[in-house]
Parts: sequence; C-alpha cells; structure tokens
Amino acid sequence: MSVRARLLAAGRRRPRATGLALLAPGTLWLLLFALLPFALVVVASLLPRGTYGGVEPGFTLEHYRRLLDPLYLQVFARTLLWAALATLLCLLLGYPTAWCIARARRHRALLLFLVVLPFWTSLLVRTFALIFLLRDTGLVNTLLLRIGLIDQPLTLLYTPGAVVLGLVYGLLPFMVLPIYASLEQLDPVLLDAASTLGARPLARFVTVVLPLTLPGVAAGGLLVFIPALGAFLAPDLLGGARELALGNLIQNQFTTARNWPFGAALSLALMLGVLLAVRRTLRLRDRAGTPA
Repeated sequence: MSVRARLLAAGRRRPRATGLALLAPGTLWLLLFALLPFALVVVASLLPRGTYGGVEPGFTLEHYRRLLDPLYLQVFARTLLWAALATLLCLLLGYPTAWCIARARRHRALLLFLVVLPFWTSLLVRTFALIFLLRDTGLVNTLLLRIGLIDQPLTLLYTPGAVVLGLVYGLLPFMVLPIYASLEQLDPVLLDAASTLGARPLARFVTVVLPLTLPGVAAGGLLVFIPALGAFLAPDLLGGARELALGNLIQNQFTTARNWPFGAALSLALMLGVLLAVRRTLRLRDRAGTPA
C-alpha cells in the first residue's frame, strides 16, 4: 500500500475514533445512572418481599397482580384525572400568556423573566406558600371574610382542588415556554394574508395559529402531564392523607411500608403509562400536522 493510501485510510479511521471517544462519557453515564437502575427496578419487581423489608431470592408476579386491586386502580384513576386537569388548566392559562409575551415588543424580556422567576425558589417553599394562602386562617379566607362574601372559612386546603392548583402553580412555566417558542417562530405575514382574505380573528387562530403551534402545545402538554403523573409533593402537602396520588403511593412503599418489590412494580406501571401518553401525544401531533 502506498503512503498516500495509508494516509487516506488513517484519515477515515480518525473521525470514527474521535466520535466514539466523544460518545463514551455520555454512554457510560446512561449505563450507570439510567439503564442499570432501570434493570434493578425490573429485577426487584419480580422478587418476593423480605420478611422485614427488602427482597428475597425467588420469582413472583404477585406484585403485578396487586396492581389490579380496585384500591390501587382508584389511585391510578385519581392521579390520571389530576394530571389531565392540571395539563388542561395549564394550557388554558399558558396559551394566552405565551401569546401576550410573543406579541409584546418592548417588555418581552421582562415578561419572560417573570415566567421563569418562580424557578429561583424551591418548589417546597412555593408549596408551603400555597398552604399559608389556602388554610382556614389564610389570606384567601381572611379577605373573603372581611369583604363579607362568606360567614365562615371555606375548606380550601386538603382537597382535590388544592392539589390541582398546586400542580398548575408549579408546572405552568413548562407550558408557557414551549408555546411561546412556537409563537415566536410564527410568520406574521401568514396572519396578514388570512386577514386580507377575510378571515376573522377566531378563524385566523383556528386555521393558522393553532395548527402551526401544535408542536409547542404537544411539548408543553408532555412537560406538564408527565411530572404531574409522578408528583408527590403537592398531593402530600396540599391533599393530605385522604388524597393519595400514585407518587405518594410509590414513596410510601419504599419508606413506610418497606415493600420494595411492589413499589418497583408501581414505578414500572407509571413508566409504562408515561410512555403510552408520549406515544399517543406524538401520534396526535403528527396526525394534526398532516395535510388533508
């Protein structure tokens, strides 16, 4: 082989070796902190529960059969309902907010800063702030009593409404930002063309704006729905012991009940539900974006 051919062969091998070297740290990280823990959870869900907690050698599907118990199915349904309501409310509140930010010219940076400002504070602190607002002697009941709208404090805390409010309060920016990114890329010429052709504001929104911003809506919906499914802080602090969500149930299995195999089975069921939700959302987005 000539010198020129050897140099060409070495040049072809060098980019491949460099690419593998660049991929190695990320691949190792995923193996250690993603695939390995997932494999441990799968194995733990198939092992019998130990007498004093933990697991014992063996094989059983009893933990997956327990998922069909009406008590746990009720927890699944409640969690799904809360996540769906939180996603819908975030969409109803986040889309107009994102629209106003995208249409703003002078104060756009300030408005975006206000959207991400809650992230500067811990979610735990913000949840406790909601508790002080919603409790019987909180600000909301105090104002309603002083202006005479109610005669006695309303039960706002430790209710399903308080849980959904906490989820919306914590996850709303995740809906606003993706929709804003889609609206910012929207060409104003399209709206002008629709207006020239006689389309009214509602028709312009339905036929032009909404279809072109569906990717942002889908991304925001996933970013809200998935954390809401596994949330345990808001249901625990705002819902109390009577309003148990799936995240709280999983946490209790690994801590109080010390039933690690059943907690692992619940975690895998939650993961399967998330994957199905992602697949369904992406399919609806692709179907809506396909021209008729």
